[in-house]
Amino acid sequence: MKKHLTVASLLAGAALLASVGASAAAGKYTIGISNTVQGNGWREEMICAMKAQALASGEVAKLNIAHRNTDAAGQLEDIRNLISAKVDAIVVNPADPAGIKAGLEEATKAGIVVVAVDQAVTEPSAYIISNNQEQYAYLGAKWLFQQMGGKGEVFYMRGAAGASADSDRDKGFKKALAEFPDVKVAQEVFTGWQQDQAKQQILSFLATGTPINGIWTSGIDNVIVDALVEQQAPMVPVVGADNAGFVGQLNTVKGLVGAAVTNPGSIGGAGVTLALQILDGKKPAQQTVLVNPELWENATDAGKAKLKSAADPSLSPEWPVSISIPDWTTYTKDQIVACKGPGE
Repeated sequence: MKKHLTVASLLAGAALLASVGASAAAGKYTIGISNTVQGNGWREEMICAMKAQALASGEVAKLNIAHRNTDAAGQLEDIRNLISAKVDAIVVNPADPAGIKAGLEEATKAGIVVVAVDQAVTEPSAYIISNNQEQYAYLGAKWLFQQMGGKGEVFYMRGAAGASADSDRDKGFKKALAEFPDVKVAQEVFTGWQQDQAKQQILSFLATGTPINGIWTSGIDNVIVDALVEQQAPMVPVVGADNAGFVGQLNTVKGLVGAAVTNPGSIGGAGVTLALQILDGKKPAQQTVLVNPELWENATDAGKAKLKSAADPSLSPEWPVSISIPDWTTYTKDQIVACKGPGE
């Protein structure tokens, strides 16, 4: 069973998960972290949220972080190294659910708490706290197709092939596509959630002269708008995530109509909180908790006001502006920006 919640009201009032135990001894746990995408702003914010929450909790003595660009085989190796290091919990953003299932099972058998963030895993003993990726894509795609007048060609810019978040987003995108039979995919690409790669892909596509009526991106967005501006290409509607750079563009770029769908990288900090709660004997009522996204668009006055209030030019352009999640993260903005964990 999955529990669906909005960011604004996440577990308000009668929470399914109790807050971290105040009586817990400070700095008694070692938390392992496994992530397979480095250099991506969203993932960097996720890691900084993990560090900041571990520090703010007062319960974590040390973080053991495996943070590198690798595939499922490499992540499986990293997870087994964390098991050998005898960490108390592992918070993982999975490269591929099937590829790391054996490692997560081994961790559970070793008495290690396993929490997956951002993306689902197939290992039944693992807990999951994730942004609702299917709904993320559906909301943005439906809005985009409506802006296109229900017809035309869309450039479909996905994430990383094999990642469960990408697979879930593809389901959401295609669910919306099925509701608009006159919308066609002009081209589908995998960006790998890498800025340079995505920009080169849109530039190569624009060079063909193929007309498009909209662009859906899997969160690599501000560089796409940059490319349209630089090439003086038609400013078609663009959907992206709530990254600081893109939110700023939606407020300032002349002629740009677009929408940001929330996908907080701070889910990493929420994963640390969940792991600590489980270690303190406060297991959640459900194995999976999903954070439902919101859509902020600049096509209406209400949407423009929301984007204006959400904008934060002090953040890195690739960082989501949703730097915290109510009831799940307790660090300050200074702490997440400092990106320092216990002992650093």
